[in-house]
Amino acid sequence: MADDKYDVVVVGAGHNGLVCAAYLARAGLSVKIVERRPGVGGAAVTEEFHPGFRNSVASYAVGLLNPKVVDDLDLFGHGLELKQWQMSNFLPLEDGNYLKSYPDLERSRAEIARISPEDAAKLEDYEATIGRLADVLRAFLLETPPNTGGGLRDLWGMFKAGRRLHGLDVETQRDLADIMVLSAVDFLDRWFKSDAVKSLFAYDGIIGTYASPYSPGTAYVLLHHCFGEIMEEPGAWGHAIGGMGAVTQAMARSAEAAGVEIETDAPVAEVLVNGNHTTGVRLEDGRIIQAKAIAANVNPKLLCLNLLAPENIDPAFRQRMVNWRCESGTLRMNVALSELPDFTAIPGVEMAEHHQGGIIIGPSTRYLDDAYVDAKRYGWSRRPFVELVIPSTIDGTLAPPGQHVASMFCQQFDPDLPDGQDWDQVREQAADDAVEAVTAFAPNFSDAILARQILTPLDLERDFGLMGGDIFHGALDLNQLYSLRPTLGHADYRMPIKGLYLCGSGAHPGGGVTGIPGHNAAREIIRDVG
Repeated sequence: MADDKYDVVVVGAGHNGLVCAAYLARAGLSVKIVERRPGVGGAAVTEEFHPGFRNSVASYAVGLLNPKVVDDLDLFGHGLELKQWQMSNFLPLEDGNYLKSYPDLERSRAEIARISPEDAAKLEDYEATIGRLADVLRAFLLETPPNTGGGLRDLWGMFKAGRRLHGLDVETQRDLADIMVLSAVDFLDRWFKSDAVKSLFAYDGIIGTYASPYSPGTAYVLLHHCFGEIMEEPGAWGHAIGGMGAVTQAMARSAEAAGVEIETDAPVAEVLVNGNHTTGVRLEDGRIIQAKAIAANVNPKLLCLNLLAPENIDPAFRQRMVNWRCESGTLRMNVALSELPDFTAIPGVEMAEHHQGGIIIGPSTRYLDDAYVDAKRYGWSRRPFVELVIPSTIDGTLAPPGQHVASMFCQQFDPDLPDGQDWDQVREQAADDAVEAVTAFAPNFSDAILARQILTPLDLERDFGLMGGDIFHGALDLNQLYSLRPTLGHADYRMPIKGLYLCGSGAHPGGGVTGIPGHNAAREIIRDVG
């Protein structure tokens, strides 16, 4: 027995699914979201993991959320409150020294001058270059990439893109070409001599990427983390009061206010197809929901391999999705703390500036490279790279007074362990290694942990549908970007089956809590459906 027919069914109530649905409903379409998990938000949720301690479970920081999406959906009016981190990063070094960086150029320059006056003098030019390239990237974010071999609209899109790039000054064109293919370290070498200074920036090139900072292409990943403009300072990062769930709860309220119907605990078993056109979805409980169009807010690999019968999808396209590269090398932990970390570089457990921003456990480019090499050899790094964020230092809603919660974003951890190992068997040992990596720089850290929540790459796949544990729904490789995302000929959010659209991070412009794939996909669906 079929439910009422909708104009669009959105599969997945992650942030892009909520954004897509809200735009569709605001355009007058009837929209239903079906979500496998018991609540909305996907990987951007806040949950209590220990009595009195709440934190962002997977996604953990705000920086790339698009201002147009925020304004169009009135997310601030629906309860969203953001607070910018006043310090960007704190990098303790192995010799007992440290570096800090700030959204403010002059403060960062003064800090770097303690380590390397020569590098401090180059900082402004580096920041200006990154700023120019981020501006180029921003100009393409809200546009549908052109499909090679498409119609007049795609030809016009290619012409506009080419004209925009041709209009750049030649040095920006050269820098753009370089950053797309170079490693993060090779790119940073052009400005900086100190390895500590390079490490302060190079870590952004491997966040969410199973690679060494010496791997080609990681310079682009560095840039990808810099195009945000939602905070006071362009490129800066911050925190949503109440955790990342506050972002998606505001999105859900906006969507429902526009008329979207949201059903949770409703996993989809199959996207239904008749004559190369979608007709709806079949839920695991047997119900069929009919729709003119389906917007899939899932990894394209999950969509094509798990939710579509093989006979309903072009074999060549399906094989492309078999080959779609998904691997972040990520292990996520949330820890409840009895006290703040007491760092050897800056002693003390009283709240201080260095506790309020990203804490980078990755003191050298060699350390970051060794973490990757270890993972390729043994399955996970025995001295992993960790980004530690303590949101309770600026958000008292997350922990009891005098205590704290911390997010640990840890790399490198191979989704596919060697030698028959299983993530369910080694999860505690891998987590211990991540804790020890922080404890090496803050000796009280291990003893301060009251409880911990561990999400291995396998957990990220099982719990959130992040295939291979990939937080980006597909690596940000050169052959998986712009008109090649998810593959050549289908970059316009339309899948090979008519009426089936991709609205998640596996589409342009890629991963991060941006809302942009949902925004762009909705535009194309409205164009087709009415």
